[in-house]
Amino acid sequence: QVHLVESGGGLVQAGGSLSLSCAASGRTRSSYGMGWFRQAPGKEREFVAAISWTGRSTRYADSVKGRFTISKDNAKNTEYLQMSSLKPEDTAVYYCAATTIVGLPPTRGTDYGYWGQGTQVTVSS
Repeated sequence: QVHLVESGGGLVQAGGSLSLSCAASGRTRSSYGMGWFRQAPGKEREFVAAISWTGRSTRYADSVKGRFTISKDNAKNTEYLQMSSLKPEDTAVYYCAATTIVGLPPTRGTDYGYWGQGTQVTVSS
């Protein structure tokens, strides 16, 4: 089983930047991609970004393109989400996830079998 732990959440003013990390441990050799999702109070969980195991393929939600960057360091079993130009609507609990699907990483949460506990990101206006 893969265990994921997010870190780096916090409070930031609109227009600011914040970086999130997700450390993976356990049986990671069968993991092919990782992603980030977020959920605001009273709203459905939504896809944010995803990256393939090799890092050659990335996907972003339209709402974060140009502002967020996903990356990973396989040697450290860690995924990152660099966020800039943050907006109040980015406020949510951010979750790290891992998938065993080969190829282009999926955008549906049901395609990810492992999840972190979440980290709160709050953007003030």
